[in-house]
Amino acid sequence: MKDVVALGELLIDFAPVSTDDAGYPTLKAQPGGAPGNFLAALQKYGCSTALLGKVGDDTFGHLLKGTLDKLGIDTRGILVDPAVFTTLAFVTLDATGNRSFSFARKPGADTCLRPEEVDTALLDEGKVFHFGTLSLTNEPARSATRTAVSYAKEHGKLISFDPNLRKPLWPSDDAAKEQIEWGLHQADIVKISDEEIEFLWGISPEEGAQKLLKEYGVRLVYATLGPKGCHFANRQGCSEVPSPTGLHVIDTTGAGDIFGGSAMSQFLRLNKAPEDLTVEEMRTVTRFACCAASLSTQTHGGITSVVPEEEVRAIL
Repeated sequence: MKDVVALGELLIDFAPVSTDDAGYPTLKAQPGGAPGNFLAALQKYGCSTALLGKVGDDTFGHLLKGTLDKLGIDTRGILVDPAVFTTLAFVTLDATGNRSFSFARKPGADTCLRPEEVDTALLDEGKVFHFGTLSLTNEPARSATRTAVSYAKEHGKLISFDPNLRKPLWPSDDAAKEQIEWGLHQADIVKISDEEIEFLWGISPEEGAQKLLKEYGVRLVYATLGPKGCHFANRQGCSEVPSPTGLHVIDTTGAGDIFGGSAMSQFLRLNKAPEDLTVEEMRTVTRFACCAASLSTQTHGGITSVVPEEEVRAIL
């Protein structure tokens, strides 16, 4: 059995490490993709995981698959396609470590996963199924994602969802909203940012969390607040956890995904339904996730920036 099976993009993040006199950056390649970052945190904190997706039959595709193998993530569900290239993301960082993205993805291998290629036997092995919206931007991956979500729900899996909005990948805001709304309606557990709540509904994180609980049937919500921390809520109540202070931020790439995976790892240890967690249990889970995510920003990259559990516990 797997604790969590995820579906989605596996890609290379190119982030600047220096700039020459003419203004051209020197880029460092890092393994990334939101589901990979999410599973890397889960795997680091003692969970068993697997990923469904597609990479190109190229150097980067094989490197990515190898990276996950080394972490212990089950890669049986990752297909290698010689007809398309592995997706590339180019990350621009500002002075505070915050990012903007551009993509080489027309198409990228991650968008080419077909419904009939979804390994349902792997879905059977998982307790939780996790997905985001990058696999909903294009066909055939959109249909593959919907097929996997439907199968997981029919077979009683807990559904986890992170909108992970990347506007450059959508033809319009309305298209992004439509797919995010669909994902939210499927989910039991949602990690969503304050910026995504503003984008969808123009309301506060606290109002967004309540909307998800009452109107969408979500059972547990983490509404992240960037460097400020996270608001959490379920039917037992709600509160907020601040992020740790005094850390030097280098790169926030993957921090939200690592928050999500870290929170899921601690949630699974409680062995309770998401709606039954007490406020104090949610606070403990969320504090751990905030600390793990914050520590991950002290180095470049996503998948490779997850720190050991003892380092997280040291700053709780």
